[in-house]
Amino acid sequence: MTRIAQFFGCLFILLTAFAATSATAQEYRVQPGDTLRIEVIEDSNLNRLALVSPDGRISLPGAGALRASGQTIEQIQAGLTAQLAPNFVNAPTVYVAIEQLAARTPVTPRVTSIFVVGEAKSAGRVELSPGTTLLQAFAQFGGFTNFAATKRIQLHRGSEIYSINYDEIIAGQSTNGGIALREGDVIVIPQRRLFE
Repeated sequence: MTRIAQFFGCLFILLTAFAATSATAQEYRVQPGDTLRIEVIEDSNLNRLALVSPDGRISLPGAGALRASGQTIEQIQAGLTAQLAPNFVNAPTVYVAIEQLAARTPVTPRVTSIFVVGEAKSAGRVELSPGTTLLQAFAQFGGFTNFAATKRIQLHRGSEIYSINYDEIIAGQSTNGGIALREGDVIVIPQRRLFE
């Protein structure tokens, strides 16, 4: 009796897992680049693999083009059945399954965020492309106000502080303008003293 109970227990677990997987597959929305397997029971000549085109459509002889992108498998099956129906005496039995998913590459723009305080024309958080240099950042935040002490700029990187002389960078006497900025860097632009 215990073996029968164990068998039915295992069977119940397998059926539950299958139902959960099936529910997830039913909720999936087809995307461009996915490959679908289409089978028409009444006419095996229509069986094929269909690639969802970049515009989100698939094509099937006798059915023409059908929008697949954003649709569930059930919606695609219903659409193909409706479009093929005029070619058959009775509505055909159409099965659609996902053969292969398109390669998904996340497209997330990567930026480096720095902060500019003091006598900048546009102080605050500045988002830069990775690898942006200090001199390029000066240009991106619009340069300095008329009250900026450009010979005493500071670059704060964690606990380290670097002295930057903008006038020497422009004159070609310093290579500090080529420093690549990192996430979280803070550029401090002090105000000029009275006779500076």
